[in-house]
Amino acid sequence: MSKKLLKPSTALNPVPAVMISCSNLAGENNIITIAWVGTLCSEPPMVGIGVRKSRFSYDMIKETGEFVVNVPGENMAWATDFCGTNSGKNVDKFGELELTPIPGQKVKAPLIAECPINLECKVTQVLELGSHDLFVGEIIAVHAEDEILDDDGRLSMEKAKLITYGSGVYWRLGQPLGSTGFSKNK
Repeated sequence: MSKKLLKPSTALNPVPAVMISCSNLAGENNIITIAWVGTLCSEPPMVGIGVRKSRFSYDMIKETGEFVVNVPGENMAWATDFCGTNSGKNVDKFGELELTPIPGQKVKAPLIAECPINLECKVTQVLELGSHDLFVGEIIAVHAEDEILDDDGRLSMEKAKLITYGSGVYWRLGQPLGSTGFSKNK
């Protein structure tokens, strides 16, 4: 099998495409789309988001030490792209997109009602990395629509219809390949 050596890049694809909602101390809200996001720890549950210092949301998150990871379904792909290609300095994204901000139970940043999953997060540390800083957030509350849960109360990927991002393109998730441990069953 032949492989070509490429220059170092963000070649890890696909990644979740999420909408981060945040607010500042003055009570202004914003949404930023981020694909540099991932689970970092299970106990306590933690997530990391990479944000450029030049982004409008950067100072809001830094100021309040909190944010909400809103996980959009495929019906939110257009809004997800809009929030990633327009600055909150110029556009009220909640108003422009007619998205519904709902109060968090643990943080002041709003949840996006139209997203099927919302993770309320408190920043525990910020790591300066280069073009982006990594905000490490402890997940202190999780909200999920009843319609996307299976009979055991677990997230149903088929029902949630979540999206990913890779190589400049938004993707819908495909079919399951196997559950954890399926390689042990012969």
